[in-house]
Formats: sequence, C-alpha cells, structure tokens
Amino acid sequence: MPERRPVTDWASDFDHLDPRWVENPYPIWKQLRDTCPIAHTRRFQGVYFPSRFADVRAIAYDTEHFSSRRLFVREKHPPLTEAPPVTSDPPMHRAQRMLLMPPFAPGAIRSLEPRIRTFCRSCIAALRGRQTGDGVLDYAQRIPTHVTALMLGVAEADGSRFRQWIRDFFELGVTDPATVERVTAETTAYFASEIERRRAAPRDDLISYLLDARLDGKKLSEDHINGTLRVLLFAGVDTTWSAIGASLWHLATHAADRRHLVAEPDLIPTAVEEFLRAYAPVTMAREVVRDTTIDGCHFKRGEMVMLPFGAANRDPAMFAAPDTVMIDRAQNRHAAFGLGIHRCIGAYLARLEITVALQEWLGAIPEFELAPGTRVTWSSGAVRGPRSLPLVFIDTLE
Repeated sequence: MPERRPVTDWASDFDHLDPRWVENPYPIWKQLRDTCPIAHTRRFQGVYFPSRFADVRAIAYDTEHFSSRRLFVREKHPPLTEAPPVTSDPPMHRAQRMLLMPPFAPGAIRSLEPRIRTFCRSCIAALRGRQTGDGVLDYAQRIPTHVTALMLGVAEADGSRFRQWIRDFFELGVTDPATVERVTAETTAYFASEIERRRAAPRDDLISYLLDARLDGKKLSEDHINGTLRVLLFAGVDTTWSAIGASLWHLATHAADRRHLVAEPDLIPTAVEEFLRAYAPVTMAREVVRDTTIDGCHFKRGEMVMLPFGAANRDPAMFAAPDTVMIDRAQNRHAAFGLGIHRCIGAYLARLEITVALQEWLGAIPEFELAPGTRVTWSSGAVRGPRSLPLVFIDTLE
C-alpha cells in the first residue's frame, strides 16, 4: 500500500487506514465522542463517522435517507453488485432475509456444536508438543473457515483461497478497485461452479437450500444465489475469526481474566458477550441517498457513513465503565452484531463458535501469554481483529 498522508485532525480529516487507528482506535473514538461525535473526512470521496450509540442506531434504522446498496468505504466506488439481503433496502429486504432464517435458527445451529467442538480439539491437538503457536493462524482462522465450508457444502481445502479473498476484499480493496473487481469475479465463478454441481446432484447444504427456495413463488435467480453465497462466506469467516482472535488476545494479556474463566468455565458465555462488546469487529457503511441532518450534522447525498459498532459499544451513555472489559458484565445490550434491519443473521452461530472455541482452548491451554519479542498485527478496513497472534504456552502441551 502506498504511503498515506498522516492525519492531523481526526474530526475533519480522519483516515481509518492510518496506522494509529489500525493499532488502537479506542482513544481516537473516545476523543471524537467527547469533542466531535459525528466526524467527517473528505477522504474516500466524503465519509461521516458517528461515535455515539444513539447516532449509530438512528442511522442504522433510517432506511429512507441511508441505503445499504454500498456496504464498504473505499477510495473509489466500485460498480454496484447485489449481495442480498445485506445490500437490499426495504421493501425487498425483509422477504430476502426471511429466506435465510430457517438454516440459521437456533435449533439448526445447535446441531453443529458437536462438530465444532471436535474440530476445535483437532486444532489444539496439532499444537501438542509445542511451546509456541499463533492464536490466529493455528486456531481462530481455522474454526469459522471449517464451519462455513461445512454449511455451504464446499471443500474445506479451499480455506486458504477463502482467507486470501477476504484479506484482498476487505483490506487491499479499500484502496485498489481492481482488487475488488478481481475478488468479486473469482468468487462469483467459484460459486457458479458449485451451483452447477448442486443442480446436477443436490446435497444437504446451503447452496442446495437456496436452489430450492422461493421468493414470491418464484425460484431465486442465479445472481441472487451467488450474491448471497458471497455474503455468507465473507461474513461467516472474517468477522468470527476476528472475534475469536481478539478474545484470545485479551486473555493472553489479562492473566486475571484468563484464570477467572479457567476456574469458572460457566462464565465463558457471559465473557463472550463482553468480548463482543469491547472488541466488536465490524464497521459497516451506508450511502447517503437523501440529504438529512442528525444532531446538527448535515449528511450530504452521495457520501458514505461508517457505522462503527465498536465505537457505539464504548459509549458511556449506554455502558458503565465502557473502556473497561468486565468479563462478568451482566447487562450487556451491545451492538456487535449490528442494529436495524441488517442485524447479523448469523449471530447465534457466531456466538456458538466463539464460546466453543474459548471453552476448548482454555480447557486444554489454561496458561498462555504473548510471545516475548513478537508483534501482534491487526487488520485494517471494515473488519478489525488480530491477523497474527504469537503466543507462548506456559506449559508445553502434552
């Protein structure tokens, strides 16, 4: 990536690719919330950044002035591509979303737990005899890749391609339109091939499910199916591995919390909600399609708005001691899975994956910390999470 002009004023010239933002955005978000709760930059063709929960919520629910047809902030707007239901606005959105409810219902997702748990154990078994490992590369990335491949009915061996596509689309694609076009073309071709296979021989997977689905009594178009599959792949893998990785990072750097969860494993689901609140990985975006004003800030048609759910989750108007991670926080109505009509349909699945991942890890590796002399790297763009997490195991795994 070419060197970028450094930010001198976060309120009027912010850049979410600035290394300071990528490494540790939380002090910046707090500064903005205290001094300029809706920031604006001329970079990326004009972007607004609300940092308060109420403003993020208001925008997420306002489908009259803000459209979901563009979901990411980029240097240049690529051609519009459909990825229903997340790129759809009312009235089409609701029916498209309802199609996906059955395979993501709690009962259907719970049936995956034994296989998720078995896979987590196999990842940990591969670390036995070692004193070091990477919490992301050896563990966090692998779990949602496995689960998503399982649900889609595609080869898990393609996982390295999935991860490369995700990195290119969400990170490199912010500044390189050609990368977005390439990844879109490659993933479209990949799923077109899988769709053809299901037409010839249906299976018990999401691709076959979509081929059988009806919308207003009609079968879905191939473009609709292909776009939905791209969403399920990208959302199912990147956001969940980022959340697992951030949770492991926290536990590696906060020994008291780690030992608390080892001693009281029943607290892990509560801790997962707090990790999701404090380290919410996703910042979605909306396009301003009609001029409007919120809290005195004028939103201009044609510009973009970032919806930083992580910033909303650290608003003191909503959460006591918002910058303190409290693994036993009882009241936790966070926005990690989004707000409004596009709240993540896979929230139950993500919670299950993160919870099982931490249960199995802490059960087998109760003592670990960051490897001395190494550096944790973080992703940039729409999804934030560690991309490498070098760890040392206090006791060599047997």
